[in-house]
Amino acid sequence: MSSRRPVVFALLGIALSAVYAAAQPRAATKDVEAHAALDRSAVWVADRFTYVVQITCRRGFDILTDDLSREKLRVEGPEILSVDTTRDDQGNGVTAYRIVYHLTTYRFDPPVQKIGELNVRYYVRRPGQRLDDVAPSGEVRVPGASVAVRSLLPDEQDTAEFRSARPPAPRRAIFASLQPIGLGLVVVSIVPAVLWAAVLIGRARPRGAHRSARQMRHEERTSLDTLRSIDLKTEAGRREAYDRVSALVREHLHHVCGVPAEGLTAQEMGPALSGCHKDVPIDLVTALLAACERARYGSPGELASAEECRAAIEQAGQVLAIGT
Repeated sequence: MSSRRPVVFALLGIALSAVYAAAQPRAATKDVEAHAALDRSAVWVADRFTYVVQITCRRGFDILTDDLSREKLRVEGPEILSVDTTRDDQGNGVTAYRIVYHLTTYRFDPPVQKIGELNVRYYVRRPGQRLDDVAPSGEVRVPGASVAVRSLLPDEQDTAEFRSARPPAPRRAIFASLQPIGLGLVVVSIVPAVLWAAVLIGRARPRGAHRSARQMRHEERTSLDTLRSIDLKTEAGRREAYDRVSALVREHLHHVCGVPAEGLTAQEMGPALSGCHKDVPIDLVTALLAACERARYGSPGELASAEECRAAIEQAGQVLAIGT
């Protein structure tokens, strides 16, 4: 009997250990886990860095991704450039989210800039359930981070010496006497260069092509013949004819009388032509230009007939005969 006691005691100890182990609470697996990290702990001003958030959801759970938007991330110093979100199905109902915040900073004050914590809500997924009807089951906390900002400027700018307070050493007398001579040589060397540049600019300046009176008469006759060949039976043809008559008459008066006819109205043309030494029929010119203005800017009912338009072309021929 005594020989069996050690065996009984051993079995009893094993049984007690098993009971104790079964009574201990098992380590509960979290439904949603979150981790966050920076890709670097210190940056220079204007450097780009990333803040990466990783969230793992167990089977039957999911998160509200709106809680991870750029508007929800609180930053003290950095600026958010963009946000990239990826969702990965890892099998067995496990879903992993990876959110990458791309940041930068243009400030070196404060020297340690912070990224605040995020509270992300999660819920239990059910078949056929809409996201609008979801009631959060809890929250998971995403830890914040901090990054140190470095600058080439000294930390204590009030005491930093960017220039020496020591006065410059005086120049020798020989160098002081050579200063006027050097300035004179500079001026003497610049003057020929300036004159040569002026000559080159004058040669390179484009000159307007000069047309003789004979060339002008030939071009005006050609334009007048083209006007007579336009089909005046259509409204578009008559408007085109009046446009060309106006341009042709104004250009001729500009060359013959020297008036800025292109920018004058029919009413302003009379006083402008009164000082012209040529025998210009002012009444004919003003009436012709007024008819052109009505055809160009008036209503369709005010457009002249084909006979009136043909008469206007002949009147333009009379005006073009002035000064020839």
